[in-house]
Amino acid sequence: MKHTIFHPMHTAAGAKMVSFAGFEMPIQYPTGILEEHRIVRTGVGVFDVSHMGEFDVQGTDALALIQKLTVNDASKLAPGKAQYSALTRPNGGIVDDLLVYMRGENHYMLVVNGANIDKDLAWVQEHAAGFANVTVVDESDGIHLLAVQGPKSIATLQTLTDANLEEVPYYGFVDGALAGVPMILSRTGYTGEIGFELYFRGDAAVASTVVTALFEAGKEHGIAWIGLGARDTLRLEKGYCLYGNDITDDTNPIEAGLGWITKLAKGEFNGSDVIAKVKADGPTRKLVGFVMRTEKLIPRNGYPIVANGVTVGHVTSGNTSPGLGVGIGLGYVPTELSAPGTMIELSARNTTFPAEVVKIPFL
Repeated sequence: MKHTIFHPMHTAAGAKMVSFAGFEMPIQYPTGILEEHRIVRTGVGVFDVSHMGEFDVQGTDALALIQKLTVNDASKLAPGKAQYSALTRPNGGIVDDLLVYMRGENHYMLVVNGANIDKDLAWVQEHAAGFANVTVVDESDGIHLLAVQGPKSIATLQTLTDANLEEVPYYGFVDGALAGVPMILSRTGYTGEIGFELYFRGDAAVASTVVTALFEAGKEHGIAWIGLGARDTLRLEKGYCLYGNDITDDTNPIEAGLGWITKLAKGEFNGSDVIAKVKADGPTRKLVGFVMRTEKLIPRNGYPIVANGVTVGHVTSGNTSPGLGVGIGLGYVPTELSAPGTMIELSARNTTFPAEVVKIPFL
C-alpha cells in the first residue's frame, strides 16, 4: 500500500489505519468517530486527503476536451473558480465525480477520487488523443492535499496567510502561501461546513511545517486530525454522493439527483443523448434519503429496501447520524416510492425495519 507524506503523523497520533484507495489511511483516532464528527461541526478538523488524484490539463483544446468529458459547463469557469462535475460514459453511466479548476487561460486541473485515478486517467487520455492541442499530466503523486473544515477553519487559516480568505467565494480558490509554503487555497470540501482544501508540494519537512503551523493556529479552537470514518458520516448527513456506493458506472446523473450539475444546454458530451432521454421521460428510479423509524437497525450498504413485501432496491450508504442520533441512509427506489414521507422497510437479520423517505440533506 502507498503512504501519504502525513502517514507518520497519523501513526504518531494513534490513528487506526486501514486500506483505502490503495493507501494506508486513518479511519479514526483515539477520540473516536463521534467526537471527530462533533469537532468538524463545531470547531475545526484536518483531513489528509492526499490520496485524491490531480490531473493537469493544458492547451488550446483543453476546454473542448473537458466539455466532452464532463456534464457541467466548464465554459462558465473563470480563473480562480472551480466546479463540481462528473465524467460520464456514452451510455450515461458515471465514470467518477470530480472537481474542475480553471487555473488560467487554457489551463485546468481535474481532481478525481483516489480509487479511480488509473481508470480516470486512461479515460481522459483516451479522449485527449482526439484533440490536436492538449496535454494531460497526472500530478497525483507530487501533490499533497489537506482539507481544513469547520466553522473555525477560516479563523485558523487566516493567521497563517496574507490571502483574504473571507473574500474567497464557495468554489473559488487563490494561489498564495500558508505558513510560508506556496499552495492553492480552495474554498471547497465534502463536509457541508465552511472550509478550505490546501494543495501543495514539498518534502516531509515542508509537510511538517504546514501541519505544525495549522495545529498551533487552531489550538484555541480544539483543532484535531479527522479520519475517514467521520468524513463519511459528515458527507452522509449532507446527502453527498460517494463514488462506488451511491454513484457508479451503472447510474446516471438524473437518477442520482445530479441534474443540477448536468448542463444539457451546453451541447453534446459523453452520454448527453442518453441522459437527455432519461430527463425527458423521467427516471425509473431515484436516489433517495431515508431515516430509520426504529433504533434497532443501523442501515448498511447492501441491505435490501423492501416495499409491500417486495425488494425494490438496496441501501447504497448508511450509518447512524451523529447530528440526529438516528440511522440514516441513501438508496435507489422506484420513482413512485421516492416522494418524502413514503414508508419503506430495510431487510436485515431475517426481518424488516421501518424507514421513511425524507428530503436531503438530512440536516
